[in-house]
Amino acid sequence: PTESAKRAALGKTAYRGGVAPMEYRTFGVNGLLEIVPRKIADERGYFSETFRLFEFVERAGPTSFVQDNQSLSVRPGTVRGIHFQAHPAAQGKLVRCLAGRVFDVAVDLRHGSPTFGQWVAVELTPERNNHLWIPVGFGHAFCTLEPDSVISYRVTHPYSPEHDKGVAWNDPAIAIAWPKIADPDTLSAKDR
Repeated sequence: PTESAKRAALGKTAYRGGVAPMEYRTFGVNGLLEIVPRKIADERGYFSETFRLFEFVERAGPTSFVQDNQSLSVRPGTVRGIHFQAHPAAQGKLVRCLAGRVFDVAVDLRHGSPTFGQWVAVELTPERNNHLWIPVGFGHAFCTLEPDSVISYRVTHPYSPEHDKGVAWNDPAIAIAWPKIADPDTLSAKDR
């Protein structure tokens, strides 16, 4: 077999007990994925395989991550977004919460998409260890639900200030149902 076939077979290796290391959830808005890794726990804590490239690519398509980002939001109710990068520097993002809890939102901004302007929200927590895959063509925003929330996200294109764009967090045409804790006073000057 070819080298790529060998690598693909490694990605499909069976696990003890026949349990896959993670669950993939899809939504009515095509392209988005929630990834929920399995935890193997004992009295010491847990072990979790949080990302497997071959399984991910099988569901999301060819993807290459080039930069990892992390942000801390001290106050609960902090709102960030709706952010995206325009072509040719458009980014896909794989987002997870390392501390605290966040209401994470993806908005379909793909012109011509049957779900253009629709949004999906997922609560990301360290306890669930879940991720949200937000492909190119989507805007990203979040609201922190607890103090000192930390999110980490991998992106498919480096940050490009000249391609950095945004949509108002409370755009009435999108009408995100933000949690009551969402505080407009926490918005950056750019997000206002």
